[in-house]
Amino acid sequence: MRLPYLLFSLACCLLAASAAAQPMATVTIHGAEPRHFAVEVAATAESRSQGLMYRTELADDAGMLFIFERPAEVAFWMRNTYIPLDMIFVDRRGRIVHIHAQAQPHDDTLISSGQPVTHVLEINGGLAEELGIETGQRMTITWPELTAGQAE
Repeated sequence: MRLPYLLFSLACCLLAASAAAQPMATVTIHGAEPRHFAVEVAATAESRSQGLMYRTELADDAGMLFIFERPAEVAFWMRNTYIPLDMIFVDRRGRIVHIHAQAQPHDDTLISSGQPVTHVLEINGGLAEELGIETGQRMTITWPELTAGQAE
């Protein structure tokens, strides 16, 4: 009985360690008031499939940004995800085209972008509405290494 628990604990530790190694960026949503999020970037098939699974909390100014190589209709589910999330779907021009609010933990129902997108921002459930984030608004990404290079 202890072996499955130990294996599960080890898997959670490894997932937490790999999550900490994700590249970071700052996402800004340009609405009536700019909203900034420090995000982990999921740009590989492996990091996109992991997403925010097994996380038990997420800061209000944090999130995960999924980046896709080319525009495509994408779908997500909430399997092994412990916190409710808002999924913000963004097209190649940087415009929010769809928001799925309050995706429920552990739900295997597919949540579709409904149209081709290149980015999906996941933040805490209910936060998009609370902050006035809406379709049509623009999203930009700031990369730390570019900011540092520009300062020199």
